[in-house]
Amino acid sequence: MRKFLASILETLSKKLRGREVATLKETSVEETKSEIKKASKKSKSKQKNTEIIPYKKNPARDLIEMMEIPFLSLSKNRRNPIIYESSDGTRKVKVTRHTGHFLASIYDWDIILFIASKMQKIINSGKDIPPRTMIVPRHEILTAIHKHNVNTQQKELEKSLHRLKRTAIDTTIRNEDYRYKSDFGFLDSWEYTERKDIKEIKITLSQWLYDGICAQGALLKVDPAYFDITSGLKRFLYRTARKHAGNNKDGWEFSIETLHEKSGSEREFKKFKSDLKAAVIANDIPGYAMEWIQKTKKEFVLFKRLSTLEKLERIAEEISQNIKEEGHENQGGTSRTFGGDITGLNNTVHKIP
Repeated sequence: MRKFLASILETLSKKLRGREVATLKETSVEETKSEIKKASKKSKSKQKNTEIIPYKKNPARDLIEMMEIPFLSLSKNRRNPIIYESSDGTRKVKVTRHTGHFLASIYDWDIILFIASKMQKIINSGKDIPPRTMIVPRHEILTAIHKHNVNTQQKELEKSLHRLKRTAIDTTIRNEDYRYKSDFGFLDSWEYTERKDIKEIKITLSQWLYDGICAQGALLKVDPAYFDITSGLKRFLYRTARKHAGNNKDGWEFSIETLHEKSGSEREFKKFKSDLKAAVIANDIPGYAMEWIQKTKKEFVLFKRLSTLEKLERIAEEISQNIKEEGHENQGGTSRTFGGDITGLNNTVHKIP
């Protein structure tokens, strides 16, 4: 089935290379989508271990102002504080931890992305003001952030909630005139309830975070594939690309020194640069391409939104790689889960005119 999907992508990519995307006839797109759906259904019937992750009708949302400044640790076990000040001195951030806990990390932030999406859905409906306290089924939040093994993820979820609650932030953001001071955490409180009939989590955001999420135009959609990124650095790079490059066809570039500063990384600059270059060479953050640029003795990273053709080519390459890896692993009696590629493919094909 995967070889079939790869062949479909290859054929479609050739069509796109031969003419502009806008000239593709709607019928050919619908036929392609139909073939993919049939292949997907066939795969489900034959491979019970395969999980197809559907397109999210209510995608995760990230807070724009927190994609700009380092509020989160890129590692899961950071103890040292994050201290940042913008070049003009108007934006300052100090992030510290409670004794016995690590700083809240970019992985813990997945929970906030989920809560923000729930709040945005309420805002979009125009029927009500979102509450500061949300009660959600445990399985819903774990599924949304791509944690599918509930038994093993429960403890990790609780640890993330602890860190979000016990990480303290002192910042001048929204307070550039220095007329007030505030010291707060991301969460005011959380509770977990488990009964025979329900397992749910009650989360109360801090007033500062709640106000930020509710502000008009404060949130950006997050690609579902973001939750599958295992590297803290690559998660930072995706959020940077999403915030600054967005849908800009010309992209956006940063010096590597600026990226080091914005990341809040503990890594010394030389090691950070090495890690950054490896991430740029891998060039696999969802929806964006990265390019290492050298000019006037300075080095930059260019972030640019992938075109439809580039998305298809990337998906075809990932499928081909998965075919090779699965063939190797199946020799040892193991199997792989295949879901994100089909999700990306369905979304990409849907957008072709």
